[in-house]
Amino acid sequence: MVLDRRTLLRSGAIAGGGAALGLLGGGTASAAPGLVRRGRPRLTHGVQSGEVTGREAVVWARSDRPARMLVEVSRRPDFRNVRSVRGPVLTPETDLTGKAFLHGLPTGEDLHYRVRLADLDRHSLLSEPVTGRLRTAPGAKRDVSFVWSGDLAGQGWGIDPALGGYRIFKAMGAVDPDFFLCSGDLVYSDGPLAESVKLPDGRTWRNVLTAEKAKVAQTLADYRGQFRYNLLDANLKAFNARVPMLYQWDDHEVLNNWYPGEILDLPEYTEKRVDVLAARARRAMLEYTPTAIRPARNGRLYRKVSYGPLLDVFMLDMRTYKDANGPDDSPTQRDGLLGAEQASWLKRELSRSKATWKVIAADLPIGLVVPDGTAQEAAAQGDGKAPLGREREIADLLSYAKRHRVRNMVWLTADVHYTAAHYYDPSKAAFKDFDPFWEFVSGPLSAGAFGPNALDATFGPQLKFQQAPPHANTSPAEGFQFFGQVEIDAHSKTLTVHLRDIDGAVLHSTALTPAR
Repeated sequence: MVLDRRTLLRSGAIAGGGAALGLLGGGTASAAPGLVRRGRPRLTHGVQSGEVTGREAVVWARSDRPARMLVEVSRRPDFRNVRSVRGPVLTPETDLTGKAFLHGLPTGEDLHYRVRLADLDRHSLLSEPVTGRLRTAPGAKRDVSFVWSGDLAGQGWGIDPALGGYRIFKAMGAVDPDFFLCSGDLVYSDGPLAESVKLPDGRTWRNVLTAEKAKVAQTLADYRGQFRYNLLDANLKAFNARVPMLYQWDDHEVLNNWYPGEILDLPEYTEKRVDVLAARARRAMLEYTPTAIRPARNGRLYRKVSYGPLLDVFMLDMRTYKDANGPDDSPTQRDGLLGAEQASWLKRELSRSKATWKVIAADLPIGLVVPDGTAQEAAAQGDGKAPLGREREIADLLSYAKRHRVRNMVWLTADVHYTAAHYYDPSKAAFKDFDPFWEFVSGPLSAGAFGPNALDATFGPQLKFQQAPPHANTSPAEGFQFFGQVEIDAHSKTLTVHLRDIDGAVLHSTALTPAR
């Protein structure tokens, strides 16, 4: 039998149109549809956009069969005067997902896009379109607004449509942000769901279930299924179609508190090498999120995203370069969260940044003690004295920023499943060689709520606000879910942070005036 290119594409033997990411993986492709289908192709999980700057954006989609992705972009919602972009062929090699990379967009405008799929045999046979909207970064000073949070479908709390599903995305969409900064744990690959959970008030939480969410993820197919699960929620799909995403990962995309080189001693895992699991999770994550990361950029996850003259966002990766959890009390340690390459990059890019505000998107908090049993998971290790262990890497970064006059850094994070505002004051710190700054914490999106965590005095954090649940693993039905909103005023350049609850009510606000 002779196989032509079209047959190969359908079988997944050839990667489609630049959509394949070429990353190490394992397992088999998840439930690809049959090779012979009738009728039109179909978009299966809505659309997403991401990595939007003044001139560029990424648009994501998934097909129900091998098909060509087509994108049209317009200033008008009726799609008159469109620009057409020929996207990749979506094949089983990437679980039928793909991304179109848009270039040369007009700055500072609301743009409408729609995605169609073209049949590979009959090019005129098109799917029904799915539309979305994105807002490009301004070229001149303009008000900027974005939201952030993390942690979705964790601790056994998945999608319950009867209780509103992931209803926090309605509240986030209602503030009409320019983009959403996802601070990690977009999926919980290590958290199997049960069919139902009894709530304290007598009601029953009933999870939508899929095969992949009934067990821990290990194969590439399992990890892909984790991301597909969240896209079953109507609130999230509607939000994705209206608000671009900046995405960073944390631990639960792979499993709780993982670090490179770890070997598991957990009976539910047959694959014990965390590096193998992380490679599979990373591939699935890049397939299912609208990131612009490609192998040509060395596949690295840390990056800077410029959003006009008022804002640069520095997306950190505190997981790929992490050391093993322990007492975290070495007096000579040089890294353990960022790694030498990422730390050098961050220092260089901070000193070069001309933006008024430098937002540091960190997937782990700085001053909060985050225990991992008797070990430590984040930077703080709890003694409140001179920097030890991973604190030394943070101290080095903060000292560099002071010496090089890096002004107006604001740190945003999630991870600990409650919301708080911390002011880091060198006059009250054990380590004093830094300029004052703020760290804001907000989450979870829809997961078990916890906290509060203890603050370590090494960098002088002062608690200005916090709200945490009354008991551990409070369900989303009890309301202790949080997101943050950042607003930057174009005229005054004031940056205001609002900490909001599951319905969007403002719990606390802090207005920051930029230093000169």
